[in-house]
Amino acid sequence: MTTTDPGPLIRLTIADCGAKVLHSAVQLDVFTALAAGPLDAGELAAAAGLHPRLATDFLDALAGLGLLAREDGRYRNTPLADTYLVQDRDTYLGGFIDLTNETLYGTWGRLTEALRTGEPQHLDPDKGGFVGDRHADPEKMKRFLKGLDAFSDRMGVELAEAVDWSGYKSFVDLGGARGNLAAVLVERHPHLEATCYDLPRTAPIFDEHIGRLGLTGRIAFTAGDFFTDPIPSADVIVLGHILHGFDADRSRALLRRVFEAVRPGGAVLIYDRMIDDGRRNADRLLSSLHMRLVSPDGGEYRVADCRAWVTAAGFTDGGDRPLLGTHTLVVGRRPGGDHD
Repeated sequence: MTTTDPGPLIRLTIADCGAKVLHSAVQLDVFTALAAGPLDAGELAAAAGLHPRLATDFLDALAGLGLLAREDGRYRNTPLADTYLVQDRDTYLGGFIDLTNETLYGTWGRLTEALRTGEPQHLDPDKGGFVGDRHADPEKMKRFLKGLDAFSDRMGVELAEAVDWSGYKSFVDLGGARGNLAAVLVERHPHLEATCYDLPRTAPIFDEHIGRLGLTGRIAFTAGDFFTDPIPSADVIVLGHILHGFDADRSRALLRRVFEAVRPGGAVLIYDRMIDDGRRNADRLLSSLHMRLVSPDGGEYRVADCRAWVTAAGFTDGGDRPLLGTHTLVVGRRPGGDHD
């Protein structure tokens, strides 16, 4: 008789159940309902529109997951939920959670097919692309980008501290969407001239978002395809979640174009959920598998591979460091200028 405990296997088998509890709690706005203070089960069920047959198990499951605390029959948000899951707070990550709920399950449900065929599994096979038809519907696109903004807010804050920006005057955020990361950087380093570079269809959404942030005229928008159109020249070019969309040859080709656009003495900053060189980090490998699942050529890449691409493009190796505990930042520096 085996003595191996099957518990870890069972927990892995039902891991998506906990994630779906979180997704539903965000959709029902359970945590915002508790922002003003504790509620008992009946009060919270009424506030969130929960049916009483499922409410108690659902709320206690949230407590078991560490998102709610229960004391004397009343529920309150834990510090984690209070910080990141209450709407209208600057730290709110609900948009990102909604985004993952909408995008992950449809594609990962077809993983077996993808493993057999090697073909990417789009959200909508008739419309193609990871984002489906969002570009054709401005409201869908705004919701999609709002989910990304929740992440880029945190990344921007960390990137603003991880790099010494004092010697740089300008930067370009390549594939910068509606400019949210650029906005965070210029708010923390007002001396920087910022440009967001993305496809032409993103321009109206960029204008609206930057206007709402009160930064119109502070961040420029340049439209183009960074494989075929000129990349604006700047001291620093940022590539966040860009290279994981392409294979190694395309990544190397893009970095050669970036090298020509970075001014002497400037730098390239690359961040992604890069795979550790020993290929042992399950979270990073799952992220890579996701990119291969939703795109024909994408996938995460090893930190060592990225550093090799950077030096092959002509940059000197500026090393790497962790960001947010989930990502890696690789830095390359273009020789010349005051930074040498």
